[in-house]
Amino acid sequence: MEQIDILIVGGGIAGAALAYAMSVDHRVALLERETHCGYHATGRSVAVYSETYGSRAIRALTVASGPFLRHPPDGFSPRPILHPRGTLHIARGDQLEKLTAALIEMQPLAPAINPLTAPECLTLVPFLRPDQVGAGILESGACDIDVDLLHQAYLRAARAQGAIIRTEMPVTGIRPDGDGWRVDTPAGPWQTWTLVNAAGAWADQVAQLAGVAPVGLEPRRRTVTLVEPPAGLDIARLPFVVDIDESFYFKPSAGMLAVSPADETLVEPADVQPEELDIALAMDRLQAACNIKVTRKGRSWAGLRSFVADRNPVIGFEPGIPGFFWLAALGGYGIQTAPAVAGLAASLIRGQGVPDRLTSLHFDLAAVSPCRLRR
Repeated sequence: MEQIDILIVGGGIAGAALAYAMSVDHRVALLERETHCGYHATGRSVAVYSETYGSRAIRALTVASGPFLRHPPDGFSPRPILHPRGTLHIARGDQLEKLTAALIEMQPLAPAINPLTAPECLTLVPFLRPDQVGAGILESGACDIDVDLLHQAYLRAARAQGAIIRTEMPVTGIRPDGDGWRVDTPAGPWQTWTLVNAAGAWADQVAQLAGVAPVGLEPRRRTVTLVEPPAGLDIARLPFVVDIDESFYFKPSAGMLAVSPADETLVEPADVQPEELDIALAMDRLQAACNIKVTRKGRSWAGLRSFVADRNPVIGFEPGIPGFFWLAALGGYGIQTAPAVAGLAASLIRGQGVPDRLTSLHFDLAAVSPCRLRR
């Protein structure tokens, strides 16, 4: 039986980042059931580093992740992880109150953001329809994230520190074993003191294998499709554009526009594929907001974003069950928050509390603790 200190179930960005954070001073193993890590959510993300995107807890975790993503440790990555992009939140005339409220909410954690007039928004994105833009908010420091580079760097660095990473290794059974856990796989059992549930959309299923109550995880499908931009327009410098209601967004991607209707269709955990209805919805919303006639589409894909009821992550030990640690419900924000999420999880596993960087951002641990879901 393989014996290690920390066993992580799930090889997405959260599991990979935690394997890196913990393997510096613990024996760590990461088990991934697919042929490669990051197949379902991490590998399908339109990842943007944006300090104005998500709940208060997500935004704090994002801000805390910034220094690592901008300046990773020497040797961690062969090239930059972030590339300047900018985020533009836009609002129609009937959405201006919501835009103002969002600005007030965003400013404490992102003081450098700027409110924009409608003409300023149109200067940034000339093909927006003037009657569909009343004002905007610009986060000029937002960046594209090289997702594969970041994910592979975490896995590579974790291995270099001694972490064991196994793909095609589904977990078939989990049970308490003395002061720890026995985890069964087709290749044989593992014994660990701390079991980390980083299984993404399957996290509730992993919990139930261990006899732990589910947290009510809701896997939701998100669709993205590529469309050809207006002829003759250089889109390379366009910002990531998102409607203030998050009913659609688009951004440049390899010479095309990656467009999403920001759908959140509740589904069973699976290898999700795009639905034609959602692709059509993306086209409709793009053309309603922009002077674009879609004449040619590229590929489309879908991924999973997993939430619990309050849309905050679940990070921490299951109350009353020693050694079972949740790292789940990251809701599509796992990549931009990976350094801080892993740092928080590692600190909690070590019994050290909330890291100083998050404390300085007034991060509320109760907002992500599994205890909030057990009342």
